[in-house]
This record gives sequence, structure tokens and C-alpha cells, in this order.
Amino acid sequence: MSDNQNAQDSKTTATKVAVVTGSAVGLGNAIAKRLAHDGFKVVIHDINEDNLKKAEKELTDAGFDVSAVVGNVLKRDDQFKLAKHAVDTFGRLDVFVNNAGVESVAPFLEIEESEIDRVFDINIKGVIFGTQAAAEQMKNQDGIGKIINACSIAGHEGYEMLSLYCASKFAVRAFTYATAKELAKYDIRVNAYCPGVADTSMWERIDQAFVEHKGYEPKQAWNEFTSGILAGRPQQPNDVANLVSFLASEDSDYITGQTILTDGGMVFR
Repeated sequence: MSDNQNAQDSKTTATKVAVVTGSAVGLGNAIAKRLAHDGFKVVIHDINEDNLKKAEKELTDAGFDVSAVVGNVLKRDDQFKLAKHAVDTFGRLDVFVNNAGVESVAPFLEIEESEIDRVFDINIKGVIFGTQAAAEQMKNQDGIGKIINACSIAGHEGYEMLSLYCASKFAVRAFTYATAKELAKYDIRVNAYCPGVADTSMWERIDQAFVEHKGYEPKQAWNEFTSGILAGRPQQPNDVANLVSFLASEDSDYITGQTILTDGGMVFR
């Protein structure tokens, strides 16, 4: 079945609206596409305007209801404008995916203050501000709202060379637990998805950092991290999108405060 036919079929029942931050490329883009296929009207968002325009065109050409917003997740005003744009454009806001994030790969003793600020601003402040913006809208709507955060296996396990990234993702995990408790009275569910080793440009950068700092051969880190995956292959973006699709759906209405691993069998909690 073609994307256009899928879009037409979906739009016959599309009543819900989703926002996905950092969705021009990578995992966020796969998530946005999957939610569009699921029947959501989708607001895609990114700081990179050129990539965002390409993503918007691809979804629009496929016949989906999509709108694009350029913004920076670490700016609180941008996040509230993003939520408002969803409501002004599509009438409401049902799902908000705090997907935007950055990696940081370096020996712990070499981490500088500017790098700490960069990672925490995007990976933690971005999730906090997005959750605030989404919750302020969702608590005044009918129905169950879904806030879905990007965590990681690095939010469950510490990894050499990834100490700062792990710290930021452990924070997202704790934040997910706490906000699920605080927002439950508004019928807002807060959960997180925790990817493993995904075949994206982020892992290309991680692999290169191991080459530079540890003297690894190209792809050595990638091979070490992926060799023990029980599913027998590295993760693809659609593997993550499948979990987010479930968390965004009515099938997950009874689930909140969970940080769910989707890693093919790497970390067990």
C-alpha cells in the first residue's frame, strides 16, 4: 500500500494531534512518520531549518496532515510556542514526544563546563520545558494526554566514555517517574522509551569518538556494542518508533511512569 493511500485511510479517523521534537532526522523522524501513519496530525520540530523543510515535504507529499516549527528545545518560550502552534493549527494536543537530544562522548576527566551545560540544557531542560508546555495544554482538554520522553539504555546503565550522557539520561528517567505522579490527576500519562544501539548518525559520531580518544579502529566500538544484542542485529529507527506508537495509542492508557527498554536484549531491568 502506498504512503498516499495510507495517509488517506488514516485521515478518515484522525482526531488526535502529536508533537515530536527533534524530528527532522534520525529516531525523531521515524517516530513522526509512524505517528502520521497511525492517523495523528503531526507537528514536526527541529533546530535545523533545512532538514526540517525536507522532512515536512516528504510527509506532506505522502498526504499526511503535518506542520513544521523551527525551534530550540532549551528555550522555554520556544516550547510553549510549539504547543500553541499545535493547538492553533490542529485544534488540540494529545501527544508530546520529547525526542530532541544530544550525545556526549569523552573521557570523564576531560569534560569541560561548557560541555556539561550543552548536554544538560538540551537533554534535561529540553524535556522539562517540553513537559511543562504540553501539560499546561493537556490539563485543560478532555481525554488522556500522553507525554513521552527520550531516555536510553544509558539511563539504566553506566558506560565508559559516556558518563555525561548517562547522567543526563538517568535524570530523564527520574523526571519521568516524578512527573507521572504529579500529572496523574490531570489524566496525563508520562512514560519514556529507552533505545539501545541504533543505526543512526549519532552512533557514527560515538564510534568516531572512540577512535579519537581510545585508539579504536573505525567501527570497533560499534561492533563491540552490537555483538551481544540478543535479537541478533543492531537497532533500526523503526524499532523505536514502534514502541512510541504504542505509548501514544489508547492501548497504553493504563501505563504511566515507566521507562521502557527497546534494545533487542542488552540491558535487563
